[in-house]
Amino acid sequence: MNHSTDKPLSYKESGVDIDAGAELVRRIKPAIKKTQRPEILSGLGGFAAIAGLPTKYREPVLVTGTDGVGTKLKLAITHDFHDHVGQDLVAMCVNDVLVTGAEPFLFLDYYATSTLDIETASRVITGIAKGCEMAGCALVGGETAEMPGFYAKNDYDLAGFCVGVAERSRVIDGQAMCAGQTLIGIKSSGPHSNGYSLIRKVLDRQAGPPDAALLDQLMQPTRIYVRAILNLLDTVSVTAMSHITGGGLLENLPRMFSDKSLAALIDLNSWEVPEIFNWLQQAGNISTEEMFKTFNCGIGFVICIPEQDTRKTLDLLQHEGEQAIVLGVVIKADGAEPGQSQLLLNGDASFQFT
Repeated sequence: MNHSTDKPLSYKESGVDIDAGAELVRRIKPAIKKTQRPEILSGLGGFAAIAGLPTKYREPVLVTGTDGVGTKLKLAITHDFHDHVGQDLVAMCVNDVLVTGAEPFLFLDYYATSTLDIETASRVITGIAKGCEMAGCALVGGETAEMPGFYAKNDYDLAGFCVGVAERSRVIDGQAMCAGQTLIGIKSSGPHSNGYSLIRKVLDRQAGPPDAALLDQLMQPTRIYVRAILNLLDTVSVTAMSHITGGGLLENLPRMFSDKSLAALIDLNSWEVPEIFNWLQQAGNISTEEMFKTFNCGIGFVICIPEQDTRKTLDLLQHEGEQAIVLGVVIKADGAEPGQSQLLLNGDASFQFT
């Protein structure tokens, strides 16, 4: 037997504080409790969450999504913007699930860091709970991982996982899209959670750190469109939807099309691009094409509807607190006659600016 004279080691001395993890759970319990739904059958702290399916569905199907916040977290860590990145995490997942017409139902998070800072983690996870409240889904569990030596000091990373529920007969898959239908764009709150590696490069070129006003614009949390869209679906026959995330309009809008012979004709003058995107383009000397395939450029969500429902849709979205505009129209790809200040986006993801 080896009788070592070295000081006895403990898990805490290796960098993992189990007591800190328990204190974090105690702090976040009130925020998590606000997200609970009647279908949840288990409490916080178990090995797994148990939930019954909502009874309002005759033939329920499950819809799943997962995402993170990306390098926006670097700005949050550097400039102490921890309170809203939790909403970013939830939004990136629930908005994706929403595209199918599904109701976000359950959410789980993964928080990984070098050494657990209870104050920072509490702010982040409280933000996740608030995002779940906004989306109407229950925060049913998560994992907090301390990984000393793996992450740099004070760094952390986030991942989110969402389960949604939809009526099988009402799943939205783009099959009902046809030429002549209207494309409605719903405005974003800023860059959301996409393009931040490029944003950080632009900031690196500037003399000195970003001022408070610029940081505030860059760190606006991703908008959660769930309640507005679910209420709209009860009234309007939406035929397709798209969440404008990484890849911008150029990559995400074509994902709406199940019929690749269709195209979207977008009027580039139909909305005013927010000043933050104009600043990024000028400060980084970024081409228009690069802007549209990196950022949402002011449009965070797009829906396709029958032309006769246009006015009703705009009014309903305004009533729900969203800023919506007529973005363009669905056309046959071989029948396009683009004019000035237009973007032609084909179902096969080819595009043309005019």
